[in-house]
Amino acid sequence: MAVEYDYIVAGGGAAGCVVAARLAKDGKNRVLLLEAGHSNKHPLLDMPPGIFKMINGTKFMRYHKTVEQEHLGGRVHDIPQGHVLGGGSSVNAQVYMRGRPSDYDAWQDILHGSNDGVDWSWNAVLPHFRGMEDNNRLYNDLHGTGGPLLVSDPGHIDDLSRLFVQAVQGLGEPISPDFNGERQRGVGFYQFMNRNGRRSSSAYAFIEPLKNDPNLTVRLQSEVLSVVIENGKAVGVRFADRRGNVHTARCSGEVILSAGSLVTPKILMLSGIGPAEHLREFDVPCAVDLPGVGENLVDHPEVPITARVKGKGGYYRQGEGWRMIRNGLQFKLFGSGPITSAGVEAGAFVNPQDPEAEPTIQAFCVPIVYVDRDTRHLVEDGYGLTVTTVVIKPRSRGTVKLSSSDPKAMPSVSPNLLKDEEDMDQMVKGQRFFLEAFNAPPLADRIDKVMLPQPEVRSDQDLRAYCRRFVKTNYHPAGTAKMGADNDPLAVLDPRMRVRGVENLRVCDLSAMPDINAGNTQAPAMMMGDRCADLILGRL
Repeated sequence: MAVEYDYIVAGGGAAGCVVAARLAKDGKNRVLLLEAGHSNKHPLLDMPPGIFKMINGTKFMRYHKTVEQEHLGGRVHDIPQGHVLGGGSSVNAQVYMRGRPSDYDAWQDILHGSNDGVDWSWNAVLPHFRGMEDNNRLYNDLHGTGGPLLVSDPGHIDDLSRLFVQAVQGLGEPISPDFNGERQRGVGFYQFMNRNGRRSSSAYAFIEPLKNDPNLTVRLQSEVLSVVIENGKAVGVRFADRRGNVHTARCSGEVILSAGSLVTPKILMLSGIGPAEHLREFDVPCAVDLPGVGENLVDHPEVPITARVKGKGGYYRQGEGWRMIRNGLQFKLFGSGPITSAGVEAGAFVNPQDPEAEPTIQAFCVPIVYVDRDTRHLVEDGYGLTVTTVVIKPRSRGTVKLSSSDPKAMPSVSPNLLKDEEDMDQMVKGQRFFLEAFNAPPLADRIDKVMLPQPEVRSDQDLRAYCRRFVKTNYHPAGTAKMGADNDPLAVLDPRMRVRGVENLRVCDLSAMPDINAGNTQAPAMMMGDRCADLILGRL
């Protein structure tokens, strides 16, 4: 069979779109991008708050259900992932967050000592963040303009968000003009990957400009099943089209897996790359025994604090009936109003135990009653405010395993959120801190009743039980095919993102993270895509 492509990218998420576009544009290579999901072009996906109308039960999301979590009393919960070109960047809340310099300096420490290393320190990754960015307010040593990724201040700020920011300041936290600035600590307003009421996903920022480029072929509803390996070298992939027909695509260069932290390890294992003993359970011939594939799953755990507010406020039913018509007209006529908000405008990074140390908790202020779908029946409907507390450097680790040798079967996922006692301790401290914010002026004057956790839930023991009942994903699974040093038995990748033991195969998504960054993960995923392209093109 004739070779049609130089490179094949399996997965068109935040990282996959970047690496595919860079290889096609900068390298003048023939690139095939295979995405299992759908087109990102939909009006409700484009506008910042549209995802709240689409997140449940649509074709643009794929729900992974965890196995029973014994430490959570046998709970099974969802981990939604984007099933669309652009991946999470096409369906998330668009918060622009990089993490902090110490995250990446720690990566460099982890990777130090590899025979063929590459610098992953903050000073090495910063030019990639800055070069991709077109910021509408900031331009300095940390922020850039003119890049493809549109980064903006919130287009609309609800009064409840402002009251939250003021209340947290009243507790002694400084105002932060830039969470991606010199320090992460403080309270303030996030920046977002959108502009003028339109999402700036990796699909729009990186793929759309190349829509007429003959070097880039994008195939949607094309799910990669396995990597084709011949004589120890990746030479292509097997994939199924939307009708279920299976095809083989071959390349002369490299295969780059970018299907996300829950699917990339599944593809590796179905290709015979993974823990040999686990592969034998499903009669998958083992080509390379890599025990780290599917291990080290890490995610940011999130627990809500939800209150009913006095009077009207926030975004309750703003996408329904006459409110939807009014907001739509305001957006069309004046380019303003609630439609220009992603629904999350304010947040904070705090360390309740040692305020001067690096933050341990991130908070998101959401001016609605916002809880996961399996616990929604436990709260009253109406005008409300939710603050979610997130442990940003969790110690808990989980797994992704095969559930079947059938490529169509979902993987078996066990994230183990809050299983480590230190994570639970930090979460309880975060809950206490922000419960105090609900009682602090000027926010307290608008709070009618804190519904979750219930008023009687205030002891450490009760708060721990509450956290076990309500913890959920912050939508940031990572680390399941991690980069690591040569002496790390669980390191699936070398520091150049190459799969150990197989030539011409790399992983370029959050799977590759040695440890999760402190904050949202979309911008780091794009950074990794940009660096992966430079590694392939010999520029690093």
